Amino acid sequence: MSEPDPARPDATPAVTIYDVAREAGVAPSTVSRAFSRPGRVNAETGERIRQIAERLGYRVKEQSRAQPASRTGMLAVVLADLGNPVFYELVRGAGAACEAAGYTMLLAETAESAVRERDTLERALGSVDGLVLTASRISDSAIRQVAKVKPVVVVNRVVPGVPSVVIDVERGTFKGVEHLVELGHEKVTYLSGPEASWADGMRWRGLRRAAEELGVRIRRTGPFAPTVNGGVEAAAVWAQHRTSAVVAYNDMVAIGFVRGAGRLGAQVPEDVSVVGFDNSAVAELVSPELTTVAAPLHALGQTAAKNVLAMVGGARSHAEEPMQLPTRLVIRESTARP
Repeated sequence: MSEPDPARPDATPAVTIYDVAREAGVAPSTVSRAFSRPGRVNAETGERIRQIAERLGYRVKEQSRAQPASRTGMLAVVLADLGNPVFYELVRGAGAACEAAGYTMLLAETAESAVRERDTLERALGSVDGLVLTASRISDSAIRQVAKVKPVVVVNRVVPGVPSVVIDVERGTFKGVEHLVELGHEKVTYLSGPEASWADGMRWRGLRRAAEELGVRIRRTGPFAPTVNGGVEAAAVWAQHRTSAVVAYNDMVAIGFVRGAGRLGAQVPEDVSVVGFDNSAVAELVSPELTTVAAPLHALGQTAAKNVLAMVGGARSHAEEPMQLPTRLVIRESTARP
Protein backbone atom coordinates (compact mmCIF):
# COMPACT_ATOMS: atom_id res chain seq x y z
CA MET A 1 0.00 0.00 0.00
CA SER A 2 1.30 3.48 -0.80
CA GLU A 3 2.45 5.64 2.14
CA PRO A 4 0.74 8.93 3.15
CA ASP A 5 2.41 12.17 2.14
CA PRO A 6 4.60 13.11 5.17
CA ALA A 7 3.87 16.77 4.48
CA ARG A 8 0.14 16.03 4.85
CA PRO A 9 -0.33 13.81 7.89
CA ASP A 10 -4.08 13.63 7.32
CA ALA A 11 -3.82 12.57 3.63
CA THR A 12 -5.65 9.39 2.67
CA PRO A 13 -3.37 6.78 1.03
CA ALA A 14 -4.16 6.07 -2.62
CA VAL A 15 -5.96 2.77 -3.10
CA THR A 16 -3.91 0.36 -5.19
CA ILE A 17 -4.57 -2.89 -7.00
CA TYR A 18 -2.85 -4.66 -4.10
CA ASP A 19 -5.39 -3.27 -1.63
CA VAL A 20 -8.25 -4.59 -3.72
CA ALA A 21 -6.53 -7.98 -4.14
CA ARG A 22 -5.87 -8.31 -0.41
CA GLU A 23 -9.48 -7.45 0.46
CA ALA A 24 -10.86 -9.86 -2.17
CA GLY A 25 -8.46 -12.67 -1.28
CA VAL A 26 -7.09 -12.98 -4.82
CA ALA A 27 -3.87 -12.24 -6.68
CA PRO A 28 -3.30 -8.70 -8.07
CA SER A 29 -3.22 -10.21 -11.57
CA THR A 30 -6.77 -11.47 -11.03
CA VAL A 31 -7.90 -7.96 -10.13
CA SER A 32 -6.24 -6.65 -13.28
CA ARG A 33 -8.01 -9.23 -15.45
CA ALA A 34 -11.36 -8.48 -13.81
CA PHE A 35 -11.16 -4.94 -15.21
CA SER A 36 -9.17 -5.32 -18.43
CA ARG A 37 -10.01 -8.81 -19.70
CA PRO A 38 -13.76 -9.43 -19.51
CA GLY A 39 -14.82 -13.05 -19.57
CA ARG A 40 -11.46 -14.33 -18.25
CA VAL A 41 -12.42 -14.21 -14.58
CA ASN A 42 -15.12 -16.25 -12.87
CA ALA A 43 -18.32 -14.15 -12.89
CA GLU A 44 -18.83 -14.37 -9.12
CA THR A 45 -15.19 -13.49 -8.41
CA GLY A 46 -15.28 -10.62 -10.89
CA GLU A 47 -18.40 -9.15 -9.33
CA ARG A 48 -16.90 -9.39 -5.83
CA ILE A 49 -13.73 -7.65 -7.03
CA ARG A 50 -15.72 -4.83 -8.64
CA GLN A 51 -17.81 -4.31 -5.52
CA ILE A 52 -14.72 -4.17 -3.32
CA ALA A 53 -12.96 -1.81 -5.74
CA GLU A 54 -15.95 0.53 -5.72
CA ARG A 55 -16.17 0.45 -1.92
CA LEU A 56 -12.45 1.21 -1.55
CA GLY A 57 -12.48 3.91 -4.24
CA TYR A 58 -10.23 2.19 -6.78
CA ARG A 59 -10.68 4.15 -10.03
CA VAL A 60 -7.48 3.77 -12.06
CA LYS A 61 -9.18 2.58 -15.27
CA GLU A 62 -11.45 5.56 -15.68
CA GLN A 63 -8.54 7.93 -15.06
CA SER A 64 -6.28 6.35 -17.65
CA ARG A 65 -8.99 6.23 -20.30
CA ALA A 66 -9.40 9.99 -20.38
CA GLN A 67 -5.82 10.80 -21.38
CA PRO A 68 -5.61 11.83 -25.07
CA ALA A 69 -1.90 10.96 -25.19
CA SER A 70 -2.77 7.28 -24.88
CA ARG A 71 -5.08 7.18 -27.92
CA THR A 72 -4.30 4.73 -30.70
CA GLY A 73 -6.42 6.18 -33.52
CA MET A 74 -8.05 2.75 -33.96
CA LEU A 75 -11.71 1.75 -33.62
CA ALA A 76 -12.69 -1.93 -33.49
CA VAL A 77 -15.87 -3.19 -35.14
CA VAL A 78 -16.60 -6.72 -33.93
CA LEU A 79 -18.78 -8.81 -36.27
CA ALA A 80 -20.42 -12.19 -35.75
CA ASP A 81 -20.05 -13.44 -39.34
CA LEU A 82 -18.22 -11.76 -42.22
CA GLY A 83 -19.96 -14.14 -44.61
CA ASN A 84 -23.33 -12.54 -43.84
CA PRO A 85 -23.96 -9.72 -46.34
CA VAL A 86 -26.02 -7.83 -43.74
CA PHE A 87 -22.71 -6.57 -42.37
CA TYR A 88 -21.49 -5.06 -45.67
CA GLU A 89 -23.40 -1.79 -45.44
CA LEU A 90 -23.03 -1.67 -41.67
CA VAL A 91 -19.25 -1.83 -42.02
CA ARG A 92 -19.29 0.79 -44.77
CA GLY A 93 -21.26 3.11 -42.49
CA ALA A 94 -18.84 2.61 -39.61
CA GLY A 95 -15.93 3.12 -42.00
CA ALA A 96 -17.37 6.43 -43.21
CA ALA A 97 -17.58 7.68 -39.62
CA CYS A 98 -14.01 6.57 -38.92
CA GLU A 99 -12.65 8.22 -42.06
CA ALA A 100 -14.39 11.50 -41.23
CA ALA A 101 -12.78 11.44 -37.77
CA GLY A 102 -9.31 10.46 -39.00
CA TYR A 103 -9.60 7.01 -37.45
CA THR A 104 -8.61 3.58 -38.75
CA MET A 105 -11.22 0.83 -38.49
CA LEU A 106 -10.20 -2.62 -37.26
CA LEU A 107 -12.53 -5.48 -38.20
CA ALA A 108 -12.76 -8.65 -36.12
CA GLU A 109 -14.95 -11.70 -36.81
CA THR A 110 -16.13 -13.98 -34.01
CA ALA A 111 -17.88 -16.72 -36.04
CA GLU A 112 -21.01 -16.56 -33.85
CA SER A 113 -18.91 -17.83 -30.90
CA ALA A 114 -19.05 -16.26 -27.43
CA VAL A 115 -15.69 -17.85 -26.54
CA ARG A 116 -14.03 -16.44 -29.64
CA GLU A 117 -15.63 -13.06 -29.01
CA ARG A 118 -14.23 -12.90 -25.47
CA ASP A 119 -10.77 -13.82 -26.74
CA THR A 120 -11.02 -11.21 -29.50
CA LEU A 121 -11.99 -8.48 -27.05
CA GLU A 122 -9.17 -9.42 -24.71
CA ARG A 123 -6.62 -8.99 -27.51
CA ALA A 124 -8.20 -5.83 -28.92
CA LEU A 125 -8.78 -3.77 -25.78
CA GLY A 126 -5.20 -2.59 -25.47
CA SER A 127 -4.94 -1.62 -29.14
CA VAL A 128 -8.07 0.45 -29.79
CA ASP A 129 -9.76 3.55 -28.40
CA GLY A 130 -13.29 2.17 -28.60
CA LEU A 131 -15.44 -0.66 -29.90
CA VAL A 132 -18.64 -1.28 -31.84
CA LEU A 133 -20.15 -4.67 -30.98
CA THR A 134 -22.56 -6.09 -33.55
CA ALA A 135 -24.63 -9.25 -32.99
CA SER A 136 -22.67 -9.86 -29.79
CA ARG A 137 -23.01 -13.32 -28.25
CA ILE A 138 -21.39 -12.63 -24.87
CA SER A 139 -23.40 -11.89 -21.73
CA ASP A 140 -24.66 -8.46 -20.67
CA SER A 141 -22.29 -8.50 -17.68
CA ALA A 142 -19.30 -9.23 -19.92
CA ILE A 143 -20.25 -6.32 -22.20
CA ARG A 144 -20.53 -4.03 -19.19
CA GLN A 145 -17.03 -5.08 -18.13
CA VAL A 146 -15.69 -4.08 -21.56
CA ALA A 147 -17.52 -0.74 -21.32
CA LYS A 148 -15.74 0.00 -18.04
CA VAL A 149 -12.40 -0.22 -19.85
CA LYS A 150 -13.10 1.41 -23.25
CA PRO A 151 -16.03 3.29 -24.84
CA VAL A 152 -18.48 0.78 -26.34
CA VAL A 153 -21.65 1.00 -28.42
CA VAL A 154 -23.71 -2.13 -28.97
CA VAL A 155 -25.59 -2.57 -32.26
CA ASN A 156 -29.01 -4.24 -32.35
CA ARG A 157 -28.98 -5.31 -28.74
CA VAL A 158 -29.97 -3.51 -25.56
CA VAL A 159 -27.58 -3.90 -22.61
CA PRO A 160 -28.63 -1.90 -19.52
CA GLY A 161 -25.98 0.69 -18.71
CA VAL A 162 -24.26 0.53 -22.12
CA PRO A 163 -25.06 2.82 -25.11
CA SER A 164 -26.75 1.05 -28.02
CA VAL A 165 -28.15 1.70 -31.48
CA VAL A 166 -30.99 -0.57 -32.57
CA ILE A 167 -33.59 -0.85 -35.29
CA ASP A 168 -37.31 -1.07 -34.59
CA VAL A 169 -37.32 -4.86 -34.85
CA GLU A 170 -40.70 -5.44 -33.23
CA ARG A 171 -42.59 -3.03 -35.49
CA GLY A 172 -40.76 -4.26 -38.58
CA THR A 173 -41.69 -7.87 -37.86
CA PHE A 174 -45.29 -6.87 -37.21
CA LYS A 175 -45.45 -5.14 -40.61
CA GLY A 176 -44.14 -8.28 -42.29
CA VAL A 177 -46.89 -10.41 -40.75
CA GLU A 178 -49.50 -7.73 -41.49
CA HIS A 179 -48.53 -7.96 -45.17
CA LEU A 180 -49.04 -11.73 -45.11
CA VAL A 181 -52.44 -11.37 -43.42
CA GLU A 182 -53.52 -8.83 -46.04
CA LEU A 183 -52.66 -11.42 -48.70
CA GLY A 184 -54.93 -13.92 -46.95
CA HIS A 185 -52.52 -16.08 -44.93
CA GLU A 186 -53.90 -17.41 -41.64
CA LYS A 187 -50.99 -19.53 -40.36
CA VAL A 188 -47.35 -18.41 -40.27
CA THR A 189 -44.21 -20.27 -39.20
CA TYR A 190 -41.35 -18.32 -37.64
CA LEU A 191 -37.86 -19.64 -38.45
CA SER A 192 -36.04 -18.40 -35.36
CA GLY A 193 -32.39 -17.40 -35.02
CA PRO A 194 -29.70 -17.86 -32.35
CA GLU A 195 -30.99 -18.30 -28.80
CA ALA A 196 -28.57 -15.64 -27.50
CA SER A 197 -29.82 -13.06 -30.01
CA TRP A 198 -31.60 -9.98 -28.64
CA ALA A 199 -33.01 -9.35 -32.12
CA ASP A 200 -34.56 -12.82 -32.20
CA GLY A 201 -36.42 -12.06 -28.99
CA MET A 202 -37.70 -8.78 -30.41
CA ARG A 203 -38.85 -10.48 -33.62
CA TRP A 204 -40.82 -12.94 -31.53
CA ARG A 205 -42.43 -10.08 -29.62
CA GLY A 206 -43.55 -8.56 -32.91
CA LEU A 207 -44.94 -11.91 -34.04
CA ARG A 208 -46.87 -12.44 -30.82
CA ARG A 209 -48.33 -8.95 -31.06
CA ALA A 210 -49.39 -9.70 -34.63
CA ALA A 211 -51.05 -12.91 -33.46
CA GLU A 212 -53.02 -11.01 -30.81
CA GLU A 213 -54.01 -8.01 -32.93
CA LEU A 214 -54.44 -9.60 -36.36
CA GLY A 215 -55.82 -13.00 -35.40
CA VAL A 216 -53.13 -14.94 -37.25
CA ARG A 217 -51.74 -18.21 -35.88
CA ILE A 218 -47.96 -18.20 -35.34
CA ARG A 219 -45.80 -21.31 -34.92
CA ARG A 220 -42.17 -21.03 -33.81
CA THR A 221 -39.44 -23.41 -34.99
CA GLY A 222 -35.71 -23.48 -34.36
CA PRO A 223 -33.34 -22.09 -33.28
CA PHE A 224 -31.45 -22.20 -36.57
CA ALA A 225 -28.05 -20.86 -37.53
CA PRO A 226 -28.47 -17.42 -39.20
CA THR A 227 -27.06 -18.80 -42.46
CA VAL A 228 -28.21 -20.31 -45.76
CA ASN A 229 -27.56 -23.79 -44.37
CA GLY A 230 -29.65 -22.87 -41.34
CA GLY A 231 -32.49 -21.98 -43.71
CA VAL A 232 -32.20 -25.31 -45.54
CA GLU A 233 -32.50 -27.07 -42.18
CA ALA A 234 -35.50 -24.88 -41.32
CA ALA A 235 -37.27 -25.96 -44.52
CA ALA A 236 -37.03 -29.61 -43.48
CA VAL A 237 -38.60 -28.78 -40.11
CA TRP A 238 -41.33 -26.65 -41.73
CA ALA A 239 -42.20 -29.48 -44.13
CA GLN A 240 -43.34 -31.65 -41.21
CA HIS A 241 -46.15 -29.18 -40.39
CA ARG A 242 -46.56 -26.90 -43.39
CA THR A 243 -48.04 -23.42 -43.23
CA SER A 244 -48.79 -21.16 -46.19
CA ALA A 245 -46.23 -18.55 -45.08
CA VAL A 246 -43.00 -18.21 -43.11
CA VAL A 247 -41.11 -15.31 -41.55
CA ALA A 248 -37.36 -15.91 -41.36
CA TYR A 249 -34.92 -14.60 -38.76
CA ASN A 250 -32.90 -12.93 -41.53
CA ASP A 251 -32.44 -12.88 -45.30
CA MET A 252 -29.85 -15.67 -45.27
CA VAL A 253 -32.24 -18.03 -43.48
CA ALA A 254 -34.99 -16.99 -45.91
CA ILE A 255 -32.79 -17.73 -48.93
CA GLY A 256 -31.79 -21.10 -47.51
CA PHE A 257 -35.45 -21.88 -46.85
CA VAL A 258 -36.36 -21.15 -50.48
CA ARG A 259 -33.62 -23.56 -51.58
CA GLY A 260 -34.59 -26.25 -49.08
CA ALA A 261 -38.32 -25.96 -49.79
CA GLY A 262 -37.64 -26.33 -53.51
CA ARG A 263 -35.78 -29.58 -52.90
CA LEU A 264 -38.85 -30.81 -51.03
CA GLY A 265 -41.17 -29.91 -53.91
CA ALA A 266 -42.55 -26.65 -52.48
CA GLN A 267 -42.21 -23.58 -54.68
CA VAL A 268 -42.02 -19.96 -53.49
CA PRO A 269 -44.41 -18.12 -53.58
CA GLU A 270 -46.84 -20.59 -55.21
CA ASP A 271 -46.80 -23.04 -52.29
CA VAL A 272 -45.38 -20.91 -49.48
CA SER A 273 -44.72 -17.18 -49.05
CA VAL A 274 -41.45 -16.07 -47.46
CA VAL A 275 -40.55 -12.84 -45.63
CA GLY A 276 -36.93 -12.14 -44.71
CA PHE A 277 -35.32 -9.51 -42.53
CA ASP A 278 -32.52 -6.95 -43.16
CA ASN A 279 -32.86 -6.23 -46.92
CA SER A 280 -29.24 -7.28 -47.35
CA ALA A 281 -27.44 -6.96 -50.67
CA VAL A 282 -28.49 -10.43 -51.84
CA ALA A 283 -32.23 -10.00 -51.23
CA GLU A 284 -32.93 -8.83 -54.78
CA LEU A 285 -30.25 -11.00 -56.42
CA VAL A 286 -31.98 -14.32 -55.72
CA SER A 287 -34.97 -15.83 -57.50
CA PRO A 288 -37.63 -15.12 -56.51
CA GLU A 289 -36.54 -11.73 -55.23
CA LEU A 290 -37.07 -11.59 -51.49
CA THR A 291 -39.79 -9.67 -49.67
CA THR A 292 -38.01 -8.43 -46.56
CA VAL A 293 -38.03 -5.97 -43.68
CA ALA A 294 -35.40 -3.36 -44.54
CA ALA A 295 -33.03 -2.10 -41.88
CA PRO A 296 -31.04 1.14 -42.40
CA LEU A 297 -27.75 -0.75 -42.23
CA HIS A 298 -25.41 2.03 -43.37
CA ALA A 299 -26.94 4.48 -40.90
CA LEU A 300 -26.78 1.83 -38.17
CA GLY A 301 -23.02 1.38 -38.54
CA GLN A 302 -22.33 5.07 -39.05
CA THR A 303 -24.35 6.13 -36.01
CA ALA A 304 -22.76 3.51 -33.76
CA ALA A 305 -19.22 4.48 -34.79
CA LYS A 306 -19.95 8.21 -34.44
CA ASN A 307 -21.26 7.67 -30.93
CA VAL A 308 -18.20 5.68 -29.87
CA LEU A 309 -15.84 8.30 -31.29
CA ALA A 310 -17.76 11.05 -29.51
CA MET A 311 -17.28 9.17 -26.24
CA VAL A 312 -13.57 8.77 -26.98
CA GLY A 313 -13.47 12.55 -27.34
CA GLY A 314 -15.02 13.01 -23.92
CA ALA A 315 -18.73 13.23 -24.72
CA ARG A 316 -21.13 11.84 -22.15
CA SER A 317 -22.49 8.41 -23.01
CA HIS A 318 -26.27 8.15 -23.34
CA ALA A 319 -26.89 4.67 -21.97
CA GLU A 320 -30.34 5.28 -20.49
CA GLU A 321 -32.33 4.56 -23.66
CA PRO A 322 -31.19 2.91 -26.91
CA MET A 323 -31.13 5.03 -30.05
CA GLN A 324 -33.75 3.46 -32.35
CA LEU A 325 -33.81 3.65 -36.16
CA PRO A 326 -36.93 2.86 -38.24
CA THR A 327 -37.55 -0.13 -40.52
CA ARG A 328 -39.69 -0.49 -43.64
CA LEU A 329 -41.19 -3.40 -45.56
CA VAL A 330 -39.89 -4.02 -49.08
CA ILE A 331 -42.36 -6.14 -51.07
CA ARG A 332 -40.86 -8.23 -53.88
CA GLU A 333 -41.61 -11.62 -55.42
CA SER A 334 -41.44 -14.11 -52.55
CA THR A 335 -44.92 -13.35 -51.17
CA ALA A 336 -48.31 -13.96 -52.80
CA ARG A 337 -51.87 -14.99 -51.99
CA PRO A 338 -52.20 -18.56 -50.66
